Amino acid sequence: MKKIFVLILFVFISCDGVQYGEINNVGNTYYFNSKTTNNSNLGTKENPFKNLEYLKKIELFNGDKILLSNGSTFLNTIELLNKNGIEISNYRADSIDNLPIINSRGKIASVFIENSSNIKINNIEITADGGGANEFLHKKIKSDLRCGILYLVTDKNVHNNLEIDNVLIKDIFYENLGFTRDKKEVKTPNGTQSYGWGIRILNLSENGNLKNITIQNSEFINISHTAIRLIGKRNNQFKNINILNNKVFKSGGPGMVFNSTTNLLAKNNDINYTGSNDDPRKWGRGSGLWTWGSSYALITNNSFQNANGPADSAGCHIDFNCNDIIVENNLSKNNAGGFIEILGNNFNCSYRNNVSINDGHRIKGEKGAFQEGKTFWLSGYVGRGKERNGPFNSYIYGNYIYVSKDIIPKIAVDKKAKGVFVANNIFYFENDPVMVLGDQYKPDPGGKLEIENVFFQNNLFLKNHWPKNVLIQPTNNIYTNSFYQVFLEDAGLLDDYQYNVNHTYNYPYPKFFSNIKIGLIEEDSKGLWRGF
Repeated sequence: MKKIFVLILFVFISCDGVQYGEINNVGNTYYFNSKTTNNSNLGTKENPFKNLEYLKKIELFNGDKILLSNGSTFLNTIELLNKNGIEISNYRADSIDNLPIINSRGKIASVFIENSSNIKINNIEITADGGGANEFLHKKIKSDLRCGILYLVTDKNVHNNLEIDNVLIKDIFYENLGFTRDKKEVKTPNGTQSYGWGIRILNLSENGNLKNITIQNSEFINISHTAIRLIGKRNNQFKNINILNNKVFKSGGPGMVFNSTTNLLAKNNDINYTGSNDDPRKWGRGSGLWTWGSSYALITNNSFQNANGPADSAGCHIDFNCNDIIVENNLSKNNAGGFIEILGNNFNCSYRNNVSINDGHRIKGEKGAFQEGKTFWLSGYVGRGKERNGPFNSYIYGNYIYVSKDIIPKIAVDKKAKGVFVANNIFYFENDPVMVLGDQYKPDPGGKLEIENVFFQNNLFLKNHWPKNVLIQPTNNIYTNSFYQVFLEDAGLLDDYQYNVNHTYNYPYPKFFSNIKIGLIEEDSKGLWRGF
């Protein structure tokens, strides 16, 4: 009993001997209200701290909570370094419902976390519109940046449990309003300058890691680069990631990027207008979502719309060095770069049971575009200057693909691809599709090689117009124009949807379209990790 009392007293009393905060059932709760007129600043609900500077006087322990009052605006950064079991959230004061705001303009992040476990962040709003160079830059970060939430792994330990829920992150920029990027910047692979990011999680350690990451029920609006970006290690991937029920609107880069992750679930996310160039501080290029160097992902029941940019900028694409990525039951609409995009050195990946509408409308050479938009692209690209390889065992089935009369559908299949299964899809192209060469940086020179292990049967086309010079050719086709556009109109899928609309649907097959059984590609003993 004596030991318990001493522990509680230690947690509750700061290093300067002043008693701060209130005891909760597992730790201490510290209250902050930027509107308080009380100068006592004890961190209690009745006498809250006025600003985040007071966190420097507190040693946080497992079970402690940092609560920000609704209606308040705080400057500066909340730092959690080598912490465990800390929660950042809100509380209702003076009958105000508006979430508290952390404005980290000119700072590295609103919430900066390093080597910490069991961290919860919920019910707050974050903004950081410019400010230029940071006062503080971590010694392991190579270039300056600004983030809503930044998490770094820099030690040798495996950390657990980062949960972000109901957070609004908007207007995140590194540069001040009026800054204009050089036109060449958008042609670099990920941008070379400093940007603002929504949530950025980086592994800067060779042996350390973070597992069990959840980001849900959150919104990302007007970010100069990517809304959510995870960069792990190829040989030590971030593990167990759940990205659920989020909305991304007008990010200057991609909506979400998962680099070196394993066991990813991205579900019920609404991603719209990625690659936005409505502010010259933005990058102006990016797919709705993409993976690189990742394994075992299920990307399901999302919507990807209106991705913009002179290259990339598909709805959802699978970048190189991945395995077992499944893209299913999504809506992909009006994305400049295209719909199906599987790059090189990818194994056993799939696009299945999606709806694609007018994807791949970009035309190389127009409006600064240096890649063609493509409805269907299997690319062997594995990095600049490297020999193309794959993709291997790509399963594409059950998709509804519509391209209107205003767009020429473009198809590219790399001669290094091996193992392709294409069945039970509807390719409704109002114009005749054309074959184009893969053109990621150095164009694929083409060739007349035959791709091994191809099954391309039982697909519905408007007419017999699949390009004859594409290296995979359909057989046993169905040709009809009797139902598809009617189906789209009845489902409301040709409407110009606005933000905050649910874009996910169930898409039944037309009754007369008989599916054939999905099975293993010849010489593939594995199939899809979630089954067929």
